[in-house]
Amino acid sequence: MSYPALALLELASIPRGMVVGDALVKRAAVQLLRAHPIDPGKYLLVFEGEVAEVEEALQAAAEAAAGALIDRLYLSFAHEALAPAIAGRGPAPRIEALGIVETPTLAASVVGLDKALKTAPVRVVELRLGAGLGGKGYFVLTGDLYDMQASLEAAVAAIGSEATHEIIAQPHADFLRGAHYA
Repeated sequence: MSYPALALLELASIPRGMVVGDALVKRAAVQLLRAHPIDPGKYLLVFEGEVAEVEEALQAAAEAAAGALIDRLYLSFAHEALAPAIAGRGPAPRIEALGIVETPTLAASVVGLDKALKTAPVRVVELRLGAGLGGKGYFVLTGDLYDMQASLEAAVAAIGSEATHEIIAQPHADFLRGAHYA
């Protein structure tokens, strides 16, 4: 089940990140989608729930962070495909054109993906947040070429000029197998 509100917290300390994660789920009825260390030595928390519950959990997180909070994101009405993409669950889509967006921050990836999904009927292939990426994030989408162009244009506009993006109009089957998309 996907809830209307979603939040992301990036913390500078792994132990403090774990304390914050515990504090926010003790305060409000939210579902943790991600809670783990990321590069370089930071901690990522992503959770969803009803709007008031997520706001309450964010308050608890701010109190528990004790200065370790690097970044935070709150989306009161996130696209319904966003939480499953973050949690790494959902059906593998039929691959058409591929759109790839790399962002300098984790929050920018989530904002960009939300905007892309709300702009055109594209589907999430992959979302990576920080793990092995030096604090960056990226997402891969699929859909018809026209929708992909509109979706990526909107995502990059929402993220800003620091985002890089590419489109592969007709990905080769060997590439898709090698990238584990087939």
